[in-house]
Amino acid sequence: MTFSFPGRHLLCAAALLAAGAAGAEPVTPAKLLPAQSQIVFVTRQMGVPVEGSFKKFDAQVAFDPRKPEGGSVALQIEVASASLGIPQSDAELPKAAWFDSQHFPKAEFHSSTIKALGGGRFEIAGKLTIKGSTRDALVPVEITQSAGQSTASGSLTIQRLAYKIGDGEWTDTSVVADDVQVRFKLVLAGLGQL
Repeated sequence: MTFSFPGRHLLCAAALLAAGAAGAEPVTPAKLLPAQSQIVFVTRQMGVPVEGSFKKFDAQVAFDPRKPEGGSVALQIEVASASLGIPQSDAELPKAAWFDSQHFPKAEFHSSTIKALGGGRFEIAGKLTIKGSTRDALVPVEITQSAGQSTASGSLTIQRLAYKIGDGEWTDTSVVADDVQVRFKLVLAGLGQL
């Protein structure tokens, strides 16, 4: 004699649905190759373009380029590593008027959504935090792949005064422009195929 418990079948079906709703297995994060990567910033001083870079940064990139919607990107930049290649200027950048690296050692970006635009292009929306100020940021990214590595590159323009970079006498945008272009090239190992 066998006994049938309809409730048991319902529980099994519910468990299977819950497992399906949880999605596929998590994507293995890609590994940043810092020596091959770069983050550059360009501003204007007295109308003349000035280029600098950040020497120390890290990124956590975990998404499937073919289905990026559930993925995530996080970036941390050590602001004390900012350099314009001019010793006198480099000594000023970590100070309170500029990045205030003693109180705010890192600038951070955390994605909220990743949208595929086709042809290796993506639009990553998220929050950018610099010097304790957080703003929405929309970052266009293009990914190319070669020899088992992926290169994510793009640029965005931020307003330095929105993040209190250049306080006090440096708020005069005729001396240092408000707009700062940030360009990046992040070389990654282990990102899925486009």
